[in-house]
Amino acid sequence: MTETELIPELEEKRARHNSDAERHKRQRDELNEKTREWADKRDQLNSQVRKLIEEANGRRETRDKLNAEVREVKAKRDEWNRKFNEFSDKVMDLKREKMPRSGLSIKKLKTELRALEKRHMTSVLSAEKERALVEEIGGLSNRIKTMEKESEQFTEVKVAEKDARDAKDNAEGFHKQVSELAEKAQAEHDAMLKLYEEADRLRKEADDAQEKFIEAKLTADEEHREHIEHIRQVHDFDKIISGIRDKTRKARKEKDDDSVKKEAEMIFDKFKSGEKLSTEDIMVLQKSGYM
Repeated sequence: MTETELIPELEEKRARHNSDAERHKRQRDELNEKTREWADKRDQLNSQVRKLIEEANGRRETRDKLNAEVREVKAKRDEWNRKFNEFSDKVMDLKREKMPRSGLSIKKLKTELRALEKRHMTSVLSAEKERALVEEIGGLSNRIKTMEKESEQFTEVKVAEKDARDAKDNAEGFHKQVSELAEKAQAEHDAMLKLYEEADRLRKEADDAQEKFIEAKLTADEEHREHIEHIRQVHDFDKIISGIRDKTRKARKEKDDDSVKKEAEMIFDKFKSGEKLSTEDIMVLQKSGYM
């Protein structure tokens, strides 16, 4: 089989390589598109993660500030509780020291006095019983007056009791603030955890997208290498086929030149022998260089 006869087979192989090159190019372009899609998804997810982390950090800062306030308010509450205990102890000590030890209070004695006075006004009594009742009313009234005078001396006890009540009110007020602040801090903490959990979930999706991106890119790069290799094969076949054709044209031209030269020699011999030359003969001599 001559080289010229090999050209159809070479052209067929060239066509196959060219087809394979186009196929790998299409696959490469499709994979590059997927690569861009995975990269876009990865970037979008990472952007969302950054926003969630930023918001979660803000929640954490708020929580920490609230917890700091809780500690401050707790300290104030504990201080007022300590004062309440001190004032309560003081009240007990003052009462033991200065208050009368009688079992009846002024309030109860006044109630008893009103009952006796009502009885005196509404009841029909003998002179002896009425005199006894009047004496009882007078004695009770004097007793109340004495106790009231004594109670005026117990201002220090009342002041201590008021101080204890105020301390208790302040402690309860600060305790309420502690509960409210702690509840807010817990809410911020719970919100922070949810944001971090959501960020972790999206970060995992972003990592998966990154893996898909790398996988698609590596495959696309392999398809590109295959495309380039087949293109190189096509160029090699182009060179071989072109070389064979050039060689064939050159051989054909050399053959044609030899034929013309032989014909010119025959015509020139005719010319030398004195034969008349035709226009075509003269053109052949000109072409071959005899004229």
